[in-house]
Formats: sequence, C-alpha cells, structure tokens
Amino acid sequence: MSETALLQTRGLSCTRNDRVLFEQLDFKLEAGQMLVVEGPNGSGKTSLLRILTGLGLADSGEILWRGTPIDRLAGDYYEQVAYVGHHDGVKHELSCLENLRLARAMGVPSEQDLDDVLERVNLYAYGETEVGSLSAGQRRRLALARLLATDSKLWILDEPFTSLDRDSMAMFASLFEQHLERQGLIVMTSHHDISLPGQSVQRLHLGALA
Repeated sequence: MSETALLQTRGLSCTRNDRVLFEQLDFKLEAGQMLVVEGPNGSGKTSLLRILTGLGLADSGEILWRGTPIDRLAGDYYEQVAYVGHHDGVKHELSCLENLRLARAMGVPSEQDLDDVLERVNLYAYGETEVGSLSAGQRRRLALARLLATDSKLWILDEPFTSLDRDSMAMFASLFEQHLERQGLIVMTSHHDISLPGQSVQRLHLGALA
C-alpha cells in the first residue's frame, strides 16, 4: 500500500451474533480524501465506524495510522479522531456552550472561539440554552459543531445529516469540503447522496452476507 496513506485497514473482519458482516476488508485514505461507506441496514456500516474509532473491536485484521497499528499509538491516534455517531451524543442537561466546552476538554481544542462555532452552525442565540429544550435538528447541528470545536484530522460520521433540513445539509457539506481542503480525512455513512465536486471521494459498499 501507498506510503502516503494516513489511514488504512488490512484484512479487517467483523462478526456479530454469529453473522459475518465483512471480512478481509482493505482500504486506504490519503490526506484530503473521504470514504463513504454504503450498504443495506445490518451490513456492518456502524460496526466498521465504531471499530475505526476504537469503540468496537474487529475479529481480525488491523488499522494503521501513518503506517503504524493504532493499538501501538493509543492516545496519539485517538486525539486525531472526532466521532459523531447516529445518536447525537450531547448532554441534554447542559447548555450548548457547556457541551462544546466538554468536547474540548475531552479532545484537542481548536483555535476557534466557541461563540463563533455556534454562529457557524446557526446556534449563536442558543449558547446558554439547555440542550433538552432544542429541536432534533438543532441538537444535530450542535453534535456536528463539536467537529469545529476540536482540532482532529480524522472525522468519523455516522449518518451526519439525520434530522437536518436542506439548508443545514448544504452548510455541513460545505464544512466537510473545507476539512478535506485542509488535508483532513472523513469516513462517513449516509443515506443521502454525497457530492463534493472537486474533492476525492471513495465509496465502499458493504453487502449483507449470508
């Protein structure tokens, strides 16, 4: 495989409840590339993303970051990863600003002012608002705002456009494009068509196996 690959898998296999989701999975991503993982429900898309974040374990194979297995890198890899799962993962009893401060405390802070981050995702007026009182779309925008509040090279996103309206989807697609232009990486699943003209987008299809 290319020595320039930042993220790659070798022989990655996953079984859940005695069913093979995927096996001998190989892919590589270089700086500025995005991988869209496709497939029917139950094909292992979320399992793959969780394995890449370290929240799940593969049955076999390895994940490499800059050519080194991630189990040897430990925190040096995980601080490069920002993960937004299918569920928002925000704390409803905290305000929007408190959630972003918590995200920063758990990751590597970006240089962006948190008020500016909220403004970019159209939540500036809700900085002190308790998240439990927000709409589903607003909570999703806050979850994705964590990508801007932290400085992570690799964004791993499970259905990031869930609960977003068309304008919000376009806004975040633009943010994804900017991340790739800054030589970041994105691995994501989405039921929505992803088109980022001028960007390097790979597609990986996982098929449900018998």
